[in-house]
Amino acid sequence: MAGTNHLKRVTIAVVGGVVLVVGVALLVLPGPGLLLVLAGLLILANEFPALERYVDPVQERAMKAAEDSVASPLRIAGSVCVGLALVGGGVAWGLVPELPLGGWSTGSSLILSGVVLFVLLIWSYRRVNAGRDDARP
Repeated sequence: MAGTNHLKRVTIAVVGGVVLVVGVALLVLPGPGLLLVLAGLLILANEFPALERYVDPVQERAMKAAEDSVASPLRIAGSVCVGLALVGGGVAWGLVPELPLGGWSTGSSLILSGVVLFVLLIWSYRRVNAGRDDARP
């Protein structure tokens, strides 16, 4: 049984670490970096309780960033334009192999980033508007 527990702990550490590192990379690259950092911390905190103290501050920042992204119609329009640019750029990178790092591996990651942006935008919009509906008398 101790071997199974050790294997579970190593698996959680690897998965959580990968999600956390990808999230940190996406803080400067297009993608939902802060939310992946939060996901990585949540995965790791289940097995390593010392990391729980970092979860709340990151969660507050991630939720604030999600709310800010839909705070005005201009921000929503900007986010939609960025998402469309990511998807369009991904298609271009997939179809034109002469581009730097051209090919579908780069193109598909850009398309996936655009789709994730749209999903998070819709989620943020619904979350913020549900809060506004609850606050109305």
